Amino acid sequence: MMKEDLQQKRLKYEIAEELGLLPKLLEKGWAGLTAKESGMVGGLMSKRSGKK
Repeated sequence: MMKEDLQQKRLKYEIAEELGLLPKLLEKGWAGLTAKESGMVGGLMSKRSGKK
C-alpha cells in the first residue's frame, strides 16, 4: 500500500470518528453506513485535502 493510500485511509477513519460513526463503522463496515453518512465523510475528506 502506498503512503498516500494509508494517509487517506487514516483520514477517513479519523473523520468517521469525529462524526460519531466509528462504532457503526467497526460493527458493520463501510457498506453499513447510509449514503448521507458516507457523503459526509467524503465531503470532509475532500475539504481537508483541498480538492473540489
